[in-house]
Amino acid sequence: MSTAEQALRRLELTIVRRLDGLLHGAHQGLLPGPGSEAGDSRVYVPGEDDVRRMDWAVTARTSVPHVRDLIADRELETWVLADLSPSMDFGTAAVEKRELVVAAVGAIGFLTRRVGNRFGAYVLHDEYVHRMPARGGRPALYGLLHSLMDAPRGRPVADAPDLAEGIEVLASARRRRGLRVVVSDFLDAEPALDPDLELPWERPMRRLAARHQVLAVEVIDPRELELPPVGLVSLTDPESGRSRQVRLTAKVRAAYARAAAAQREVNRMALRRCGAAHLVLRTDRDWVADIAQFVLRQRRTAHLTHRHPAGAAR
Repeated sequence: MSTAEQALRRLELTIVRRLDGLLHGAHQGLLPGPGSEAGDSRVYVPGEDDVRRMDWAVTARTSVPHVRDLIADRELETWVLADLSPSMDFGTAAVEKRELVVAAVGAIGFLTRRVGNRFGAYVLHDEYVHRMPARGGRPALYGLLHSLMDAPRGRPVADAPDLAEGIEVLASARRRRGLRVVVSDFLDAEPALDPDLELPWERPMRRLAARHQVLAVEVIDPRELELPPVGLVSLTDPESGRSRQVRLTAKVRAAYARAAAAQREVNRMALRRCGAAHLVLRTDRDWVADIAQFVLRQRRTAHLTHRHPAGAAR
């Protein structure tokens, strides 16, 4: 058995034994949501229900505001945008960021794998956005993960597609409603630290979230948040290949930590404006536990948001 095959089997066992075990119970999906099929009407709850789902016909007949619940489709089509740009070939803890990308894609694939469900991917790598068609079944998912694991390390490429272009392709390629997942470090060539500015990928992400359920998986290494006190170091930008020597004084490290925290906060607020669920995975943490906590938190939120009010039967 090849090394890649062994790694994939270990990944599947980790997900099935640990993650699926932690989430054992009535299956509500990786990212519980409203679905797309019309269901029953119920009394509108201010502050909890989306006014865009108002059932005007029932509201007119009863003189009481009603909304129409939506039922999730039986067959789910999931598409993932996996960022394998050069900035993902980095890691100073237990794993590299690109390994977390494969783990996140594998977890989503195995957790959404049901009869009739299909799983496909777009991959940002070098000068192309590669497409892997959506297929069902375990062999197809294994083949997709094999391709991600075997992809060579990224290299600096002029005019390489950025995250915004990848999300644009993801939003325009498949019209059928489903789950869309973006796995990236969300690092731009020119980081924005102003929370009021629109990020380059924000508009296509908003368009994607207008039609699909969207999950943004942000992959982080601890050295991207703070630098160690190691004195003079040579730093290289993986996207452009440019190098520069920097002396990591206490002042430089403090300024870097503030800028990194501000950038992550800008990303968080932008994803919130887009209406995308936000999951953070770190190379120095247990990604299985982080995914499980995220899913359980999403399920609790979905349950509270869509619960029937006490006076609905009156």
